[in-house]
Amino acid sequence: MKFETLMLRGLFIACLAVCGLILGAMVTTTPASVQLAAHGSVGAILLAAPTSCALPPDGVVCPQLGG
Repeated sequence: MKFETLMLRGLFIACLAVCGLILGAMVTTTPASVQLAAHGSVGAILLAAPTSCALPPDGVVCPQLGG
């Protein structure tokens, strides 16, 4: 077997292994929102909430209350 063929097969196997590990990590991970909901702590949910309002689809920015 030629050296180039052996190197290409090894690279292919390594890429398949890395892709498999990444796919496995994506499938088995639990999102932070599910973890917060499972614990049921209101304080943890409020700490994870954003402090500023999000930009709505129409592009109007939320007004500032404290001037």
